Amino acid sequence: MNSDEEHLRLLSIFHYVVGGMTALFACIPVVHLVLGLVMVFKPEVFGPGKDRPPEFLGWIMIGVAAVIILAGWTLAVLLVATGRCLAKRRYHTFCFITACLACLFMPLGTVLGVFTLIVLLRPSVKQMFQSARDDW
Repeated sequence: MNSDEEHLRLLSIFHYVVGGMTALFACIPVVHLVLGLVMVFKPEVFGPGKDRPPEFLGWIMIGVAAVIILAGWTLAVLLVATGRCLAKRRYHTFCFITACLACLFMPLGTVLGVFTLIVLLRPSVKQMFQSARDDW
């Protein structure tokens, strides 16, 4: 096994790991989502009359939390799919774009994304992806 194959194998494993961690960290805003839902649908929990938070604040918390959760889960799915594509030597452009997006998930995603970009830019790795596509 040459070094390019070993690097792609390791990157594939790391994509699975970072994808799982991304999905887990994307669940943190669930607390804010639940709090926003309570503000909107059960405001009496916060006290009578003037002590209640405004309803629009609950809707803002619901919206922001939902967007963050969905974005995190989407990135997690993309990372896992990229790990699979790296293992199969398929879809070079997809892997490249996802590596760029992984840089947004600091610090682990940034490290993974940069190393993935370095490996994917090698001509020998591009050739591996091309020959795997030709075999398909």
